[in-house]
Amino acid sequence: METKVNFIVVGLFVLLLGVFFIAVVLWLSVGLNHHVTPKLYLSVINESVAGLNVDAPVKYQGVSVGKVHSITLNRNAPQQVILIFAINPDTTIKTDTLAVLETQGLTGIAYVELSGGTPAASILLARPGYPYPQITSKPSLGTRLENVLSTAMANLDHTTTNINAMLSDENRQSIRKILIDSSSLMTSLAAQKANISRGIRQAAVTMDNTAQASLKLDPLITRASASADAINAMANKLSDASAEAQKTAQEMGEGVHQVRTDILPDLQKLMLEIADLSITLKSLAEQTQQDPGSFLRGRKALPVGPGEIQTERVSP
Repeated sequence: METKVNFIVVGLFVLLLGVFFIAVVLWLSVGLNHHVTPKLYLSVINESVAGLNVDAPVKYQGVSVGKVHSITLNRNAPQQVILIFAINPDTTIKTDTLAVLETQGLTGIAYVELSGGTPAASILLARPGYPYPQITSKPSLGTRLENVLSTAMANLDHTTTNINAMLSDENRQSIRKILIDSSSLMTSLAAQKANISRGIRQAAVTMDNTAQASLKLDPLITRASASADAINAMANKLSDASAEAQKTAQEMGEGVHQVRTDILPDLQKLMLEIADLSITLKSLAEQTQQDPGSFLRGRKALPVGPGEIQTERVSP
């Protein structure tokens, strides 16, 4: 039996399939025309990037914003790994943005995590002479833990070395001697337990007596303070009296100086005159005693010496 073929249906099917194919091609071409070119950034990592591959995700605060474009070594410094990121151009990368390697759970697949970017920071731009802006990197958690563990191990090794040095044969003998001496000391203290207890009790009694004596000393200290005030007042009075005496002595000194300057010469002259008068009176008294009449008639003429001519006194 022959099968009848409906050519009209077949032709419509082929026509519709061709239209659908053309529509898909046009849609894809329009989508490609609207494809956005990502912006490239550079970052230098100073650690191993094991587990990180090309096209690994680049996340900003956990949001996927791009992919790892390339991974190369720095030819001048092989310990550095140069990463190129292809990031969506609408992602804001600032000068304080940091890049760090992270791993996804237990799988060990690495990706790049971006963080930072404060509002006050400026947009990250390429430096003159460099093709890409460079994002600063910081060590990953694994690297930080490794550094901490390395430092701790180095310190532990140093401590172990010091302990071994302390536990040398000579030091062990010294420690053993110290322990023996300590044991002997503790034994001696235990033997003197009664004396120590008695000494502690006597010290307590002494402290009580000292406290009572301190209470009795308070009135004495008060009296001593009052006596000191009285002595201070007396010293002030003596100081005033000394000042008055000094002033009086100064005035007497000025008076003595005036007597020596003005009165003493006149007094000396008067004394000389009194001495002359005393001599004269003494001579007159001796003459009167020898010849009382001479006080009325005057002195007798002296006898004429040899060769002298006597002259008569003519009375008026």
